[in-house]
Amino acid sequence: MSDDHRIPLPRHAVPAPGLRDFYENPAVPVASGPSRTLRQARMLARALGPAGASGPRTVLDVGCGDGTAAATAAPLLRGHRLIGVDWSQDALARARTRLPYAVRGELGGGGLPFASGAADAVLFSEVLEHLVDPDAALDEIRRVLRPGGHLMLSTPNLAAWYNRALLLAGVQPVFSEVSLRSVHGRPGAEVVGHLRLYTARALREFVAASGFAVVALEGAPFHGVPRVLRPLDRLACAAPSLASILLLHARRT
Repeated sequence: MSDDHRIPLPRHAVPAPGLRDFYENPAVPVASGPSRTLRQARMLARALGPAGASGPRTVLDVGCGDGTAAATAAPLLRGHRLIGVDWSQDALARARTRLPYAVRGELGGGGLPFASGAADAVLFSEVLEHLVDPDAALDEIRRVLRPGGHLMLSTPNLAAWYNRALLLAGVQPVFSEVSLRSVHGRPGAEVVGHLRLYTARALREFVAASGFAVVALEGAPFHGVPRVLRPLDRLACAAPSLASILLLHARRT
Protein backbone atom coordinates (compact mmCIF):
# COMPACT_ATOMS: atom_id res chain seq x y z
CA MET A 1 0.00 0.00 0.00
CA SER A 2 1.24 3.45 -0.85
CA ASP A 3 -0.16 6.95 -0.52
CA ASP A 4 2.85 9.13 -1.00
CA HIS A 5 5.07 11.29 -3.16
CA ARG A 6 8.50 12.84 -2.91
CA ILE A 7 9.02 15.36 -0.14
CA PRO A 8 11.42 18.06 0.99
CA LEU A 9 13.33 16.97 4.06
CA PRO A 10 14.71 19.31 6.73
CA ARG A 11 18.44 19.38 6.12
CA HIS A 12 19.37 19.63 9.80
CA ALA A 13 16.98 16.83 10.76
CA VAL A 14 18.18 14.06 8.44
CA PRO A 15 20.37 11.70 10.50
CA ALA A 16 22.21 9.97 7.64
CA PRO A 17 22.69 10.16 3.87
CA GLY A 18 20.75 6.92 3.53
CA LEU A 19 17.43 8.64 4.21
CA ARG A 20 18.08 11.23 1.51
CA ASP A 21 19.07 8.47 -0.87
CA PHE A 22 15.79 6.69 -0.11
CA TYR A 23 13.67 9.65 -1.20
CA GLU A 24 15.79 10.30 -4.30
CA ASN A 25 15.31 6.69 -5.44
CA PRO A 26 13.01 6.70 -8.53
CA ALA A 27 11.49 3.40 -7.33
CA VAL A 28 9.94 5.07 -4.27
CA PRO A 29 6.26 5.91 -4.99
CA VAL A 30 5.71 9.60 -5.72
CA ALA A 31 1.99 9.82 -6.53
CA SER A 32 -0.92 9.95 -4.13
CA GLY A 33 -4.50 8.80 -4.54
CA PRO A 34 -6.76 10.84 -6.85
CA SER A 35 -9.71 10.92 -4.43
CA ARG A 36 -7.67 12.52 -1.65
CA THR A 37 -6.10 14.95 -4.10
CA LEU A 38 -9.44 16.07 -5.52
CA ARG A 39 -11.11 16.47 -2.12
CA GLN A 40 -8.23 18.57 -0.87
CA ALA A 41 -8.26 20.71 -4.02
CA ARG A 42 -11.98 21.39 -3.55
CA MET A 43 -11.37 22.46 0.05
CA LEU A 44 -8.69 24.89 -1.11
CA ALA A 45 -10.83 26.26 -3.94
CA ARG A 46 -13.65 27.00 -1.50
CA ALA A 47 -11.24 28.73 0.88
CA LEU A 48 -9.60 30.94 -1.78
CA GLY A 49 -12.65 31.75 -3.87
CA PRO A 50 -12.46 32.74 -7.54
CA ALA A 51 -9.41 34.67 -8.68
CA GLY A 52 -11.52 37.34 -10.34
CA ALA A 53 -13.03 38.55 -7.07
CA SER A 54 -9.81 39.10 -5.16
CA GLY A 55 -7.07 38.79 -7.74
CA PRO A 56 -4.67 35.86 -8.12
CA ARG A 57 -3.41 34.18 -4.97
CA THR A 58 -0.06 32.41 -4.59
CA VAL A 59 -0.38 28.73 -3.68
CA LEU A 60 2.70 26.67 -2.79
CA ASP A 61 2.53 22.89 -3.10
CA VAL A 62 5.27 22.03 -0.60
CA GLY A 63 6.43 18.49 -1.27
CA CYS A 64 4.87 18.50 -4.73
CA GLY A 65 6.46 15.22 -5.76
CA ASP A 66 5.78 14.50 -9.41
CA GLY A 67 3.26 17.35 -9.59
CA THR A 68 0.18 15.13 -9.82
CA ALA A 69 -1.63 16.72 -6.87
CA ALA A 70 -0.99 20.29 -8.03
CA ALA A 71 -1.98 19.43 -11.59
CA THR A 72 -5.24 17.94 -10.29
CA ALA A 73 -5.92 21.10 -8.28
CA ALA A 74 -5.04 23.49 -11.11
CA PRO A 75 -8.44 23.37 -12.95
CA LEU A 76 -10.18 24.28 -9.67
CA LEU A 77 -7.74 27.13 -9.02
CA ARG A 78 -7.83 28.89 -12.38
CA GLY A 79 -6.37 32.37 -12.19
CA HIS A 80 -4.36 31.62 -9.08
CA ARG A 81 -0.57 31.15 -9.13
CA LEU A 82 0.41 27.54 -8.32
CA ILE A 83 4.08 26.76 -7.53
CA GLY A 84 5.45 23.29 -6.84
CA VAL A 85 8.29 22.94 -4.33
CA ASP A 86 10.32 19.82 -3.64
CA TRP A 87 13.76 18.74 -2.52
CA SER A 88 14.15 15.80 -4.92
CA GLN A 89 15.64 16.70 -8.30
CA ASP A 90 14.13 13.56 -9.80
CA ALA A 91 10.65 14.52 -8.59
CA LEU A 92 11.06 18.11 -9.82
CA ALA A 93 12.00 16.91 -13.31
CA ARG A 94 8.68 15.09 -13.45
CA ALA A 95 6.73 17.92 -11.84
CA ARG A 96 7.95 20.37 -14.49
CA THR A 97 6.13 18.34 -17.13
CA ARG A 98 2.85 19.10 -15.34
CA LEU A 99 3.35 22.51 -13.72
CA PRO A 100 4.45 25.90 -15.09
CA TYR A 101 6.49 26.56 -11.93
CA ALA A 102 8.41 24.00 -9.87
CA VAL A 103 11.38 25.00 -7.73
CA ARG A 104 13.79 23.28 -5.40
CA GLY A 105 13.38 24.01 -1.71
CA GLU A 106 13.72 22.51 1.76
CA LEU A 107 11.80 22.91 4.98
CA GLY A 108 14.95 23.06 7.06
CA GLY A 109 18.46 24.40 6.69
CA GLY A 110 18.17 27.54 4.58
CA GLY A 111 14.37 27.21 4.45
CA LEU A 112 11.97 27.59 1.55
CA PRO A 113 13.05 30.03 -1.20
CA PHE A 114 10.26 32.52 -0.49
CA ALA A 115 9.99 35.71 1.54
CA SER A 116 8.03 35.76 4.78
CA GLY A 117 4.31 36.16 4.13
CA ALA A 118 4.71 35.55 0.40
CA ALA A 119 2.11 32.78 0.10
CA ASP A 120 -1.66 32.89 0.41
CA ALA A 121 -1.98 29.13 0.78
CA VAL A 122 0.18 26.04 1.21
CA LEU A 123 -0.71 22.55 0.09
CA PHE A 124 1.10 20.07 2.33
CA SER A 125 -0.01 16.68 1.09
CA GLU A 126 1.26 13.39 2.50
CA VAL A 127 4.48 14.99 3.74
CA LEU A 128 4.14 15.36 7.50
CA GLU A 129 4.37 11.62 8.14
CA HIS A 130 7.84 11.52 6.58
CA LEU A 131 9.52 14.25 8.61
CA VAL A 132 12.06 13.87 11.37
CA ASP A 133 11.27 17.37 12.64
CA PRO A 134 7.62 18.25 11.89
CA ASP A 135 7.71 21.18 14.34
CA ALA A 136 10.37 22.96 12.31
CA ALA A 137 8.47 22.19 9.11
CA LEU A 138 5.28 23.88 10.32
CA ASP A 139 7.33 26.81 11.63
CA GLU A 140 8.72 27.33 8.13
CA ILE A 141 5.32 26.98 6.50
CA ARG A 142 3.90 29.51 8.93
CA ARG A 143 6.74 31.89 8.03
CA VAL A 144 5.98 31.88 4.31
CA LEU A 145 2.21 32.21 4.80
CA ARG A 146 0.66 35.64 5.16
CA PRO A 147 -1.44 36.23 8.31
CA GLY A 148 -4.73 34.48 7.71
CA GLY A 149 -3.18 32.34 4.96
CA HIS A 150 -4.49 28.83 4.41
CA LEU A 151 -2.77 25.54 5.22
CA MET A 152 -4.23 22.46 3.51
CA LEU A 153 -2.58 19.44 5.09
CA SER A 154 -3.24 15.76 4.49
CA THR A 155 -1.74 12.75 6.23
CA PRO A 156 -2.66 9.09 6.85
CA ASN A 157 -4.79 8.35 9.89
CA LEU A 158 -3.19 6.07 12.48
CA ALA A 159 -6.69 5.37 13.85
CA ALA A 160 -8.27 4.48 10.48
CA TRP A 161 -11.15 2.02 10.89
CA TYR A 162 -9.14 -0.99 9.71
CA ASN A 163 -6.07 -0.05 11.77
CA ARG A 164 -8.16 -0.29 14.93
CA ALA A 165 -9.08 -3.86 14.01
CA LEU A 166 -5.51 -4.72 13.01
CA LEU A 167 -4.11 -3.52 16.34
CA LEU A 168 -6.67 -5.58 18.25
CA ALA A 169 -5.43 -8.59 16.26
CA GLY A 170 -1.80 -7.76 17.07
CA VAL A 171 -0.97 -6.68 13.50
CA GLN A 172 1.18 -3.65 12.62
CA PRO A 173 -1.11 -0.83 11.40
CA VAL A 174 -1.29 0.14 7.75
CA PHE A 175 0.84 3.25 6.97
CA SER A 176 3.30 2.44 9.78
CA GLU A 177 6.78 1.16 8.96
CA VAL A 178 9.62 -0.38 10.92
CA SER A 179 12.21 -0.47 8.13
CA LEU A 180 13.27 1.42 5.01
CA ARG A 181 14.27 -1.84 3.33
CA SER A 182 11.16 -4.01 3.47
CA VAL A 183 7.67 -4.34 4.94
CA HIS A 184 7.34 -6.20 8.22
CA GLY A 185 4.23 -7.15 10.13
CA ARG A 186 1.62 -5.11 8.24
CA PRO A 187 -0.47 -5.46 5.06
CA GLY A 188 1.01 -4.14 1.84
CA ALA A 189 4.26 -4.60 -0.05
CA GLU A 190 5.69 -1.09 -0.67
CA VAL A 191 8.04 0.80 1.64
CA VAL A 192 7.28 4.53 1.53
CA GLY A 193 9.27 5.94 4.46
CA HIS A 194 6.71 6.94 7.09
CA LEU A 195 8.30 8.15 10.32
CA ARG A 196 5.30 9.64 12.17
CA LEU A 197 1.58 8.96 12.24
CA TYR A 198 -1.31 11.01 13.65
CA THR A 199 -4.82 10.46 14.90
CA ALA A 200 -7.40 13.16 14.18
CA ARG A 201 -7.13 14.51 17.72
CA ALA A 202 -3.33 14.55 17.70
CA LEU A 203 -3.22 16.31 14.33
CA ARG A 204 -5.61 19.04 15.49
CA GLU A 205 -3.63 19.65 18.66
CA PHE A 206 -0.26 19.64 16.88
CA VAL A 207 -1.31 22.12 14.19
CA ALA A 208 -2.98 24.42 16.73
CA ALA A 209 0.15 24.39 18.89
CA SER A 210 2.18 25.43 15.84
CA GLY A 211 0.39 28.77 15.44
CA PHE A 212 -2.60 27.86 13.30
CA ALA A 213 -6.35 27.97 13.86
CA VAL A 214 -7.98 24.75 12.70
CA VAL A 215 -10.93 25.51 10.41
CA ALA A 216 -12.06 22.03 9.36
CA LEU A 217 -11.07 18.38 9.41
CA GLU A 218 -12.41 15.99 6.79
CA GLY A 219 -11.76 12.42 5.77
CA ALA A 220 -10.68 10.89 2.46
CA PRO A 221 -10.43 7.28 1.25
CA PHE A 222 -7.18 5.46 0.58
CA HIS A 223 -6.57 4.13 -2.91
CA GLY A 224 -4.63 1.14 -1.53
CA VAL A 225 -7.62 -0.36 0.27
CA PRO A 226 -8.68 -3.68 -1.35
CA ARG A 227 -11.50 -3.16 -3.83
CA VAL A 228 -14.02 -5.19 -1.84
CA LEU A 229 -13.53 -2.88 1.17
CA ARG A 230 -13.64 0.45 -0.67
CA PRO A 231 -17.36 1.10 -0.03
CA LEU A 232 -16.65 0.85 3.71
CA ASP A 233 -13.65 3.12 3.34
CA ARG A 234 -15.73 5.77 1.57
CA LEU A 235 -18.42 5.45 4.23
CA ALA A 236 -15.84 6.01 6.98
CA CYS A 237 -15.04 9.44 5.51
CA ALA A 238 -18.23 10.74 7.14
CA ALA A 239 -16.43 10.35 10.48
CA PRO A 240 -12.92 11.79 9.94
CA SER A 241 -11.56 10.12 13.08
CA LEU A 242 -12.18 6.76 11.32
CA ALA A 243 -11.19 7.76 7.78
CA SER A 244 -8.09 6.49 6.01
CA ILE A 245 -6.73 9.96 5.25
CA LEU A 246 -7.08 13.13 7.32
CA LEU A 247 -7.63 16.41 5.43
CA LEU A 248 -7.06 19.43 7.64
CA HIS A 249 -7.72 23.08 6.77
CA ALA A 250 -6.10 25.64 9.07
CA ARG A 251 -5.33 29.36 8.93
CA ARG A 252 -2.18 31.12 10.06
CA THR A 253 -2.81 33.17 13.18
